[in-house]
Amino acid sequence: MITTAPTPRFEIFYRHEDLTRLLFAYAQACPNLVSVAAIGKSFEGRDIWVATVTSSHTGSHADKPAFWVDGNIHAAELTASTAVLYYLNWLVKGYAGSGDEGRAITQLLDTRVLYLCPRLNPDGAELALADKPRHIRSSTRRYPFEEEAVQGLSVEDIDGDGRVLTMRIPDPNGTYKKSELDARLMVAREPGEFGGEYYRVMPEGTLLNYDGLTLKVNPDAEGLDLNRNFPGFWRQEFEQLGAGPFPTSEPEVRAMVEFVIQHPNIGAAISYHTHSGVILRPSGTQSDDEMIPEDLWSYKRFSELGAKLSGYPAISIFHDFKYHPKEVIGGTQDWFYEHLGALFWVVELWSPNRQAGITDYKWIDWYREHPPQDDLKLLQWSDQHCAGQAHVAWKPFQHPQLGALEIGGWDKMNYWRNPPPLLREAEAARFPAWMTQLALSLPRLELLCTEVRALGPDTWNIKFAVANSGWLPAYVTKRALARKVVRGVMFEIHLPEDNPAISLVSGKPRFEGPQLEGHAPKQSLHAFLPNREITADRAVAEWVVRAPKGTQLALTARADRAGVVRTEVRLE
Repeated sequence: MITTAPTPRFEIFYRHEDLTRLLFAYAQACPNLVSVAAIGKSFEGRDIWVATVTSSHTGSHADKPAFWVDGNIHAAELTASTAVLYYLNWLVKGYAGSGDEGRAITQLLDTRVLYLCPRLNPDGAELALADKPRHIRSSTRRYPFEEEAVQGLSVEDIDGDGRVLTMRIPDPNGTYKKSELDARLMVAREPGEFGGEYYRVMPEGTLLNYDGLTLKVNPDAEGLDLNRNFPGFWRQEFEQLGAGPFPTSEPEVRAMVEFVIQHPNIGAAISYHTHSGVILRPSGTQSDDEMIPEDLWSYKRFSELGAKLSGYPAISIFHDFKYHPKEVIGGTQDWFYEHLGALFWVVELWSPNRQAGITDYKWIDWYREHPPQDDLKLLQWSDQHCAGQAHVAWKPFQHPQLGALEIGGWDKMNYWRNPPPLLREAEAARFPAWMTQLALSLPRLELLCTEVRALGPDTWNIKFAVANSGWLPAYVTKRALARKVVRGVMFEIHLPEDNPAISLVSGKPRFEGPQLEGHAPKQSLHAFLPNREITADRAVAEWVVRAPKGTQLALTARADRAGVVRTEVRLE
């Protein structure tokens, strides 16, 4: 067990400089397990850090199957960064530890590698953590236009309390009224209702060129959504807001895409977001009926495992998590799975609904309409567990353009988009066991045996056998095969170029072998027909070499997502 690693504070969100110091403190304390490097720079020039976590004593990270984890691609979804940091700390502190957990972590870091990116979008996070915060979607680059707004309401903290809340103004034609259940709550007027006290409700902010009558909320000048900038199913602005001018136009996304492409050992990934308290699996753009059945079965198996270990339900993005029934949501998951054939999940951390005892609700639909009793439960949760800060008491404010009004309501940044400080660690702690089991299921190439047989005084038959010891096949998904992005096992024999006494009689110096299956069962033992491919997890290379007795030759087997095996044979 590692005892010298730093102990982070999971109840706080780290600014970029502090996050940088923390990551390098891990690398300094545990150089055999952690290294940290920038994969690129953000729009404003901040480093995007990735921690590579594996035991250097058991080989290079590039020679091992890999699992990618990122967080905080969306600016104010800061708990996503906490989840990645928590996993880093969990791995480092648990390595070489006792018990089932310690053994699993040790096996993981000895045989596989984790690439952990706690904050893919450092600029947006800095803005969310500023003394006067703004809560944009992603990058701080202005998009789609550079110009400043010339009229309308710009959302910001105008009373200087460090929060962006809600403003309410009495208006006989207003949409909202005080709830009969609790006057602090604002609820919608009923159809046909009249004669009561009503309010017009809007985000906290300032107005430009207000004519005293008409008012609209301006979109953020920084209109990018980095999660829509990936190549998979990229669509223009008129179909998908915030997608950028072209795929990977944004430096943060380009940095991640280039890193992943340069690391073909990555076979699976998770991206952490907030909020909803749910595990999302592909596809975002097509129904389950259109997916490759074998891939869908794998997704369902691992998703159910995630639900069991985390307590979060696991659902399909396409079927259960659309912002609108007629829209589809593209993003990182489509690029990872559809283009690369790697497994990918989005985890939406944190559910204030569930904390308040609201269990029977339908994700996105709840935000469109829900019973007022749900709001009352949430308000009671705020009073009892958040010192009344999840829902802030209304207070009078003299607005510079609108005059007398009140500011208050739900603090969406600190209690909706992210958990309150004392609950952040508990949310992050739900997922390490699932991630570890996922990563341990990745394919892994292992040496099975080598054999040298003399055919004559200077002629030798060499056999080199390897096996996939992982649960998943070496190609990970059928989609990867269909996209032709993974090769079978590549075998190579290394002959010295400057020694004419050593030559290859038969066989190629490098050739592609078969795709290797994993030890996942193809069917139940109750199936009527048996599985006929009993050793589909094995591959054998064979050469005939002419060389003097006692010659030592190096052999290599490589599978893109299952790692590398290197060995030597002595001809005798």
